[in-house]
Amino acid sequence: MNKLLWALPLCAVVAGCDRGPADPQGLKTGETLLTVTGTGRTEAAPDQALFTAGLSSVAADAKSASAKNAEAMNRITAALAQLNVPARDIQTRSLSVNRVDYGPNKGRFEASNTLTVRMRDTARVGEAIAAVTDAGANIVSGPNLSIADPEKANLSGYDAAYKAARAKAEAYANAAGLRIARVLAIHDGGQGGYMPQVAEMDARMAGPPPIVAPPAPEQAPPVMTGTNAGMVTVRVNFALAPE
Repeated sequence: MNKLLWALPLCAVVAGCDRGPADPQGLKTGETLLTVTGTGRTEAAPDQALFTAGLSSVAADAKSASAKNAEAMNRITAALAQLNVPARDIQTRSLSVNRVDYGPNKGRFEASNTLTVRMRDTARVGEAIAAVTDAGANIVSGPNLSIADPEKANLSGYDAAYKAARAKAEAYANAAGLRIARVLAIHDGGQGGYMPQVAEMDARMAGPPPIVAPPAPEQAPPVMTGTNAGMVTVRVNFALAPE
């Protein structure tokens, strides 16, 4: 009787040892791991624009050059205020005073001020550029049209990215005579920055827009916001099983 009681636990231990350790990726016996990536593309209209505006003044001394610039910059910021651009969206980008050592202004002083302006109303970007030019800006570049909240704009892309990964996995499974048993893991692959569509991208690849000194326009220059394209990726682990 005692020999039988000791034998039962031993049998249980031996039976337990027959089972191997669990697969760290969650696969069951006979299953195959497949990892695929999917891409989802989205489009969104830009909802903000950045452009730079400033001026350069030359005078006999540094103080006079700076004073001329300060007067003109006050007119520029006042013009932006009339368009309801808040102070938090106007930022000094550069400020410099230098002695000119060459050319017709040699020995005089040049003062330069440049502002970065954020326009949250993209419909008024052209109007803002015209306003600062009329106010005395002789250095203008941009605008750079972008998406203020790219994460929100990319939400529709996540669904497309997963569906693309699923379709790819089904194609692999069918080719191998298997089926998708379940999803083991989903990894966010991140998102690409929103970029202008093809026509504008081709223009930008040629280099950044030059700094120009435009004449005071009689009307606002046209600014076409167009559509920016974004991209998100996802990596999915699938468990494949025999049909």
